[in-house]
Amino acid sequence: MSAPPKSPGAPITDRRELVEYLEQGNKPADAWRIGTEHEKFAFRLGDNRPLPYEGEQGIGRILSEMATRYDWAPVKEGENIIALTKGQASITLEPGGQFELSGAPLSTIHQTCGEVSEHLAQVRAIGADLGIGMIGLGFNPKWKREDIPWMPKGRYRIMRDYMPKKGTMGLDMMTRTSTVQVNLDFSSEADMVKKFRVSLALQPIATALFANSPFKEGKPNGFQSLRSHVWTDTDPDRCGDLPFVFEDGFGFERYADHALGVPMYFVYRDGQYIDASGQDFRAFLRGELPALPGERPLITDWVDHLTTLFPEVRLKRFLEMRGADGGPWARLCALPALWVGLLYDTTALDAAWDMIKDWTEEERAQLRNNVPRLGLDTPFRKGTVLDLARQTVAISRNGLDNRARLAGMGDNESHFLDALQAIVDSGVSPATELLNKFNGEWGGDIDRVYAEYAY
Repeated sequence: MSAPPKSPGAPITDRRELVEYLEQGNKPADAWRIGTEHEKFAFRLGDNRPLPYEGEQGIGRILSEMATRYDWAPVKEGENIIALTKGQASITLEPGGQFELSGAPLSTIHQTCGEVSEHLAQVRAIGADLGIGMIGLGFNPKWKREDIPWMPKGRYRIMRDYMPKKGTMGLDMMTRTSTVQVNLDFSSEADMVKKFRVSLALQPIATALFANSPFKEGKPNGFQSLRSHVWTDTDPDRCGDLPFVFEDGFGFERYADHALGVPMYFVYRDGQYIDASGQDFRAFLRGELPALPGERPLITDWVDHLTTLFPEVRLKRFLEMRGADGGPWARLCALPALWVGLLYDTTALDAAWDMIKDWTEEERAQLRNNVPRLGLDTPFRKGTVLDLARQTVAISRNGLDNRARLAGMGDNESHFLDALQAIVDSGVSPATELLNKFNGEWGGDIDRVYAEYAY
């Protein structure tokens, strides 16, 4: 989740400005960047309990230590540090204390993986001193929703009250899920549309490859990616696989109209989040928002509103790939590698488009609905998602080879796919690996996941 905006921006006087904001994301290929974000669960060593915000072993203390030791600038809401910034990177908190690095926009996977590695080394050093660990999974493996402390952020109080009105699993999404995602650029409206369609169609393939949430409250939950399933009953207004993206005429304007149709959560003014849940951004444009009668939106209100949409791929001034579970160190680097290989090389993008262009809306919906439970074993036409995953990883590898972005040792970015290559070669997903251990050597002891998989 985003930190509070730093600048109020300019008032919006015309709907066209909303479309222009999206259009301003267009960049030449040599300016394309990679922004990797990942969340993780923080827990107390000894009993593996999730952390409150307060106290010597609290999330607030970790943020304070990050600021003191590693020169991150604190962002406060009232007296509480609720985010950190350094250059174009930030550290933010999800509602249940999930600790998120939103990385800077960087040029290569080498750089973004280095950023991830530096961050994990820092939180591990602080954790060693405070008796705290962190783990990457898609869903909290042990604790009930009522066991999860809420973070003191105003927007979360509003969302907490609103979510149960729209679906049964919104509060689980907020407090018990964790993801890794990558933000990628486009050069034009046509380029955005092609990348949006390819990445939206292939998002279930990424979900299957990164599926890493087979446990709930200490037991197998029947899913490969419970995190992905949770999104299917969070809020139908703002989630889903967006069939209209594949319709003729789709572009920036169509997405802006979609976003305008999504009910609001809040408006941020003078350091406070004002509850506008369920209200209409179109009314805001007319100066008729009940929460702020007579006022018109600022551009930062539009930016905030876009962050409250939760589709499988989200458009801002870049495209966000949102289908993957959180995971261990190597897969945090593999996720951006997968999508950069697919989307940042013309030959690879064409190959990915050829792969998915004749998939029907029904087939795409079936993948989205079935992959969370069945993962790589999900049937598709005459094969399975594992077959699609092998093809997808191969296309991505070719794309990274073609990019030929070399590190100091002369290696290109394709080796970051090795963690995924091992999955498609073996046919064993991360979730299946965890289940095999749980049912085998762990003897049903869920605490072993903390001991063996913490960063």
